[in-house]
Amino acid sequence: MNRFCLALILLLTTSIATAGEEDEMLGFIVDDTISHIGHDFYYAFSERLRATSPMDFNLVVRERPSARWGSLVTVEFQQRLVYRRFLPPNTVELKDEAYEAADLVRMEIVRRKLETLLQDTTDLERDEL
Repeated sequence: MNRFCLALILLLTTSIATAGEEDEMLGFIVDDTISHIGHDFYYAFSERLRATSPMDFNLVVRERPSARWGSLVTVEFQQRLVYRRFLPPNTVELKDEAYEAADLVRMEIVRRKLETLLQDTTDLERDEL
């Protein structure tokens, strides 16, 4: 038992020592929903994303409920909007909509990552654009 604890501590200290200051934790999907519909959407959305893609990014799922229109659900990637949709209050097929949203968000993230890789930065750095 002591050897296991010592090996675990040694492993953790070496991984912390090699991690740079700019390393960030990835794989989070933050739930900023309020209503029951928003929570159901979040759970189905995150279930689909975790099942279909490696989580090397962070997302925020936000909801703004409205008594008249239902709930406005948005998904943000790197503080930029990648998905927005109104969910009616009587949504029956919420899981299908959440799965479709997860697929669209995944494709948009791949597209944005590819854009940043192919971006011409010979004159300016990426943060100056």
